[in-house]
Amino acid sequence: MNTGLFFLNTTKLFRRSWWLSLFIWFLFIAPAQAALLLRVAIAEGTSQIRVGSSTNARVLDGAGRAIATLSGNSGFVAKPQSGKVAIGNWLAGQIWIEPENNGLVWIGDRWYRGKTRIFPHKGGITVVNYVDLEQYLYSVLGAEMGGDWPLEALKAQAVAARSYALHQRETQGNVLYDLGNTQKWQVYKGVASESPGTYAAVNSTAGQVLTYDGQIILAVFHSSSGGHTENVEDVWSNPLPYLRGVPDFDQGTPNYEWTKTFSQSELSGKIGGVGNIMEIHPQKKSSHGSLISLKVIGDSGSKVMDVDQLTASLGLKSARFNIVSQKTQSQSLPVAFQIKGKGFGHGVGLSQWGAYNLARQGYNYQQILAHYYQGTNLARIDVRY
Repeated sequence: MNTGLFFLNTTKLFRRSWWLSLFIWFLFIAPAQAALLLRVAIAEGTSQIRVGSSTNARVLDGAGRAIATLSGNSGFVAKPQSGKVAIGNWLAGQIWIEPENNGLVWIGDRWYRGKTRIFPHKGGITVVNYVDLEQYLYSVLGAEMGGDWPLEALKAQAVAARSYALHQRETQGNVLYDLGNTQKWQVYKGVASESPGTYAAVNSTAGQVLTYDGQIILAVFHSSSGGHTENVEDVWSNPLPYLRGVPDFDQGTPNYEWTKTFSQSELSGKIGGVGNIMEIHPQKKSSHGSLISLKVIGDSGSKVMDVDQLTASLGLKSARFNIVSQKTQSQSLPVAFQIKGKGFGHGVGLSQWGAYNLARQGYNYQQILAHYYQGTNLARIDVRY
């Protein structure tokens, strides 16, 4: 898929860690000449969904022919019907809703900027929001970080989220949409998560992306690491030179440390297959202390589990934890297991709470990004259709 990106006047940015930076990087370049529209799937293969517009809107078929006008602040339920899309009395192979006068579209239970495309897909209908990249980021920043965070942290998140969206558009998008709206991609909640803080951060970094060897990077991020981020290959399979484990600055934040306790029966039921659990031992760890696999020993067998399986089964916040069994003198089996962990998320790339603390200490977004994405360059995109 051709993104139509051109990299202009790209300057290397803080090749060493932020604390060794000796200058501030400035980028002077003409603004982008046209908006880049992202196609974000809001619902996929659903049996029905409510759609509408805040202003009068044109209703078009797949050929771009106007078939109706939708009155402002009115809504209809869209459903699949005979291999087509039905909205009220309208039926077409696909339907577009295009608001007039910069109106908003209603999809499901939220307002969104841009326009809506609805088409048959996966036994139901799929609804895709076509939205300007920068306006999409207004929402993402609020959903992923919070609009009241320090501006430099929000600006770092804006550059990371913009880079991530364009990288995913290029590598994971398909003929129907570029991105989804869930945590699997990055969270997008429409105008509900916009705020003055997200507007300021996005507008002041407009078009800026992170690159490595002239390519937009996979700018993954997470909530907090618990003191040190991870090398990407210890979490996923593909090593990337810019996703190296670095010291984090998330101390004192909400999920820097956490504890969760399970009774014997509760833990044995959630894991299953080994009877009553007696012990759980680390089998393999990353170079920075996160678990990769564990051995579970029970009174009727044992098994090795990938840490992702265990964290999903137990609802744990990260893979950086220790398990301590609690026994009484009169019982051979532990009565409970206490899990003491650190961090929230996969631990790769930008730590959001680390960025929060660094911004509060006076570091700018360029320094924050250079620390968490080693050896990257900051560039600005010129988007052309």
